[in-house]
Amino acid sequence: MGLVVVGLSGGVDSSVAAFLLKEMGHEVIGLFMRNWTDESVTLEAECTWIEDSNDALLVADKLEIPFQVLDLSVEYKSRIVDYMFSEYKVGRTPNPDILCNREIKFDIFLKAALSIGADFVATGHYVQKTTTGNGVHHLLSGSDKSKDQSYFLCQLNQEQLAKSIFPIGHLAKSEVRRIADKVGLGTANKKDSQGLCFIGKVRLPVFLQQKLKPKKGRIIEVSSSWSGFDQPEWGVPWPLDFSCGKIIGNHNGAYYYTIGQRKGLLVGGMPLPLFVISIDVINNIVFVGQGDDHPGLYRPFLKILSKDVHFVSRLDQMNIGEVRNYNVRIRYRQDLFSATLKMETEGLYLESKKPMKSVAPGQFASWYRGEELIGSGIIFA
Repeated sequence: MGLVVVGLSGGVDSSVAAFLLKEMGHEVIGLFMRNWTDESVTLEAECTWIEDSNDALLVADKLEIPFQVLDLSVEYKSRIVDYMFSEYKVGRTPNPDILCNREIKFDIFLKAALSIGADFVATGHYVQKTTTGNGVHHLLSGSDKSKDQSYFLCQLNQEQLAKSIFPIGHLAKSEVRRIADKVGLGTANKKDSQGLCFIGKVRLPVFLQQKLKPKKGRIIEVSSSWSGFDQPEWGVPWPLDFSCGKIIGNHNGAYYYTIGQRKGLLVGGMPLPLFVISIDVINNIVFVGQGDDHPGLYRPFLKILSKDVHFVSRLDQMNIGEVRNYNVRIRYRQDLFSATLKMETEGLYLESKKPMKSVAPGQFASWYRGEELIGSGIIFA
């Protein structure tokens, strides 16, 4: 047993995590991360850091554990918010939750916990960890497949996992709520957070307009007869030829959109729903296609630059020229699909026999061997 600092978010998952750790005999401290305080870009009725902090404090009082608030707003702005702006500006779609876990919860927060004598940190993530005899830590999917959050932790490394505990990873969400209700925790029936990591539900267009000013541009529809699946070699650029398109409307900034987006286009009179299939931020053009089966939404390949390829364990790293088969997902809660990965000098190429839908540069691809998350990387193209 030892001292465990729990990231109390004010939600039911971290509340039960703290309870279970105390039941195991650990000395437990609750620490709330204050990451963002700009109320102009949050929906106060949905989530505020003050409300969540108060809920976390009530849980700590109920469990009779020490409680502190750790202000990480400066670090969050520099590592997460500024990163988001820079990515959207160049037409990429970042995943702040994955970055928050890598840069905030399991870096700055972890170091802060260790500095006060903690042996481990714990969170309410639905993931599991095992450690083999050779000292290698393995990150596994949560038992509740509908809540599995391993994708959000796909950038963690051995050093971070060595100091991490995930007390509820073996439980179903319903069981977590049952435990919270039985113990009398005030968060038992609290709704799950739907917003950015420890911020709340953000008005994304308003959020982006703080630095990315509206800029009127064209919306161009690309015919559904266009196709480009003839890509015989690894690494051949995806043949995006939109010369057959026609102007059907205007937008207020190409960098406000993402691949696969349906809402927010404000173009009516079409037989089928419109989807964003490509973004050109240099010329400020949004390319769209009708229907969710438009060929422009699908890709057989994606590329991850060498610098952005990450493996949870060094033992699983791939050599140049090596080819492996894994199960892959390119977004949270997406069903895993079979894909072939090939490592080249310039990066990792991922090919799926069944074309992948709505591949958004800036998002993360993660790959698994069975239940174990093996690695991940930022999609470049």
